[in-house]
Amino acid sequence: MNRIELGRLSRRAFLTSVAAATLAATRSPAEAQAPAIPIIDSHIHLFDPTRPQGAPYSGPQPAPGAAPIPAYPERYRTLAVPLGVVGAIHVEASPWIEDNLWVLEVAQRDPIMVGVIGNLEPDKPEFPEYLERYHKNPLFRGIRYGNLWGRDITKQATNPNFLGGLKLLAEADLVLDTANPRVPLLEAMIRISDAVPTLRIVLDHLPSLDPVDADRSAYDAALKEIGKRPQIYVKLSEIIHRVNGEVSIELNTYRARLDLLMGVFGDDRILFGSDWPNSDGVAPVEQIFTVAKEYFLAKPRPIAEKYFWKNSVAAYKWITRDPSQPTLRG
Repeated sequence: MNRIELGRLSRRAFLTSVAAATLAATRSPAEAQAPAIPIIDSHIHLFDPTRPQGAPYSGPQPAPGAAPIPAYPERYRTLAVPLGVVGAIHVEASPWIEDNLWVLEVAQRDPIMVGVIGNLEPDKPEFPEYLERYHKNPLFRGIRYGNLWGRDITKQATNPNFLGGLKLLAEADLVLDTANPRVPLLEAMIRISDAVPTLRIVLDHLPSLDPVDADRSAYDAALKEIGKRPQIYVKLSEIIHRVNGEVSIELNTYRARLDLLMGVFGDDRILFGSDWPNSDGVAPVEQIFTVAKEYFLAKPRPIAEKYFWKNSVAAYKWITRDPSQPTLRG
């Protein structure tokens, strides 16, 4: 490790300690003595580019000459448990149909995994068969579809076959996650939600959507409409992201956007997600957690509990697999 890397690590450790000290100073004695809030990470990716068939996604671009690193639950567990995580939900990282089974089998081996969001295409004739097959596994909690893998959900929002598939998804009590937020995607999700009002929808990574001035009025209008639909949840994930080509690990860089989204969606529809290991492209996972904790642990404990785990139960209805994982009471 060279001096530059040591300097970065030292600065990172310093900032983390400062954030922790700030939080401690703002909490009451009763809050300081309360048990730590358990965390359900509602957005991680599992994959293995070293498989014989490879993988369509292998995480952030590695350093020159370095090989991609597989992302398995045991690797995540080592990083996340010290940060307070007791459970995680995999969100699809492959359009290959066979990878739905692969990731279910991988997740089954480690009880830290409480759910899997797969990859199926609701407009395809085979969708009902695949949905029935995978839904038999209680770890399968829904699918993701958005502006990813060459797909365009804005065009599908009025496709009768696509909407028919989503009605089957809703009847199965499963979730639709979205990918790569853009203003047209938000507008499409309004149309989809109105067409299938019983479908629970989770909008991924909304803090990372920084609309340009020309899109601002459309963005505000879309948020206002989505805010009226209680079946639509948002992941306040990708809080740390590139702004004008630069990455800041300071909460104040992102506070205004978080305040805006909290004002729209309130306490009951917000979820935590780290986006690991994709998040490694902007910051170490420890810093991803630090910024989220700095913002939410400064709020009353009931709000932080909703963000870090309770709302994920309502959105995903994930299964408890370990005594450390919390459950909602009555």
